[in-house]
Amino acid sequence: MTVKRYNDLIAWQKAMDLVEQIYKITRSFPKEELYGLTSQVRRAAISVPSNIAEGHCRNGRREFVHHLSIALGSLGEVETQLILAHRLGYLADSAAVLEMASETGRLLVGLMHSLERHAAAS
Repeated sequence: MTVKRYNDLIAWQKAMDLVEQIYKITRSFPKEELYGLTSQVRRAAISVPSNIAEGHCRNGRREFVHHLSIALGSLGEVETQLILAHRLGYLADSAAVLEMASETGRLLVGLMHSLERHAAAS
């Protein structure tokens, strides 16, 4: 599996779409959450495509898979923080953004499995 640029990866593209959506929805969070939940969910969201890019730019499949694993962990943080925002009443409808996160997660796992299969076949 050879992808010349990280931004050609669908997982990276979907992760970027998720970050954009997170920024849009957190604009309406209460101002007292600016340095709390708003900042936290934004940083976790940014971590997802950033780790995909960093892993792709590193040397070797093993490092790439490691960074994809970190991205997956950050995605878990994002989902948890979105659920909390919904429970606190900051986010009226969380279904669409949680589905975006879930789709991104499926793509990450698929990419990890693909890289691992190629490593085993080599």
